[in-house]
Amino acid sequence: MTEALARDILRLARARGATVTTAESCTGGMVSAAITDVAGSSDIFHRGFVTYSNAAKRDLLGVRGDTLSRHGAVSEEVVREMAEGARAAAGADLAVAISGVAGPGGSERKPEGMVCFGLASASGTITETVQFGALGRANVREAATLRALELLQSALSEG
Repeated sequence: MTEALARDILRLARARGATVTTAESCTGGMVSAAITDVAGSSDIFHRGFVTYSNAAKRDLLGVRGDTLSRHGAVSEEVVREMAEGARAAAGADLAVAISGVAGPGGSERKPEGMVCFGLASASGTITETVQFGALGRANVREAATLRALELLQSALSEG
């Protein structure tokens, strides 16, 4: 499924002359890997960011310390800043950002399987939170990767 999505992202981005980038936390580069698994992806993907720690989010993407302090790394506020920061740093047309609780564990407020997504483009930034549930670490990361690819595909389809 991810391969078909990545191929479609490549096709759509090429058709629009668009570039994409990623800012990943809980997926640890899985979205970037899915895109770059497709031959020719260098036409649309020049770099991605794996920002697992808060320091990396601040240093590489410009996420404000105040945003992290007030909302925590797993929040729509943080993924908004991650997506916008990645888009600017990569000079990309479209950026997807992911931060979540892959597990095991979590808290009552931020349970295992809670993943926040941000998508930044020239027309603005959208965010969403998906509760995948306690599927286990590998399954949450796979589900989050799939959702991120779907967001990119949808944005490119809409133009």
